[in-house]
Amino acid sequence: MKEQKNNREKWLHVRLTDQEYRYIQEEFSRTTDQKMSIYIRKMILGQPHIGRVRNQSTDDLVNQLAHLRMELNAAGNNLNQAVKKLHTFRDFKQIEGWLLTWERDKKGFYKSLDAITVSLEKISDQW
Repeated sequence: MKEQKNNREKWLHVRLTDQEYRYIQEEFSRTTDQKMSIYIRKMILGQPHIGRVRNQSTDDLVNQLAHLRMELNAAGNNLNQAVKKLHTFRDFKQIEGWLLTWERDKKGFYKSLDAITVSLEKISDQW
């Protein structure tokens, strides 16, 4: 048997007033759906949709932690790139130039790390 593809190829265009659109956005924000198109499709087809069961403070915490994770990943990537470049040098003159750049980058890394630490302390105090 062939598997039936579930590609959505048809478009449905709807015009709304500002008030109608704000109402739909407000209702959408109260659900667990990640995309408005999924929410609208469920409404039109009469499928059940799940209201938000998490509280707002948990959502805020998750967003803050995701932002901190991105910052930490960026700092780690910069560190890895610097060390990888160090391994490509063959003479002392190149290494000397790298050390100057390394000191500057290290200060930026520690600054980012301090900002992350402060943010984590604020989150910890809230909980």
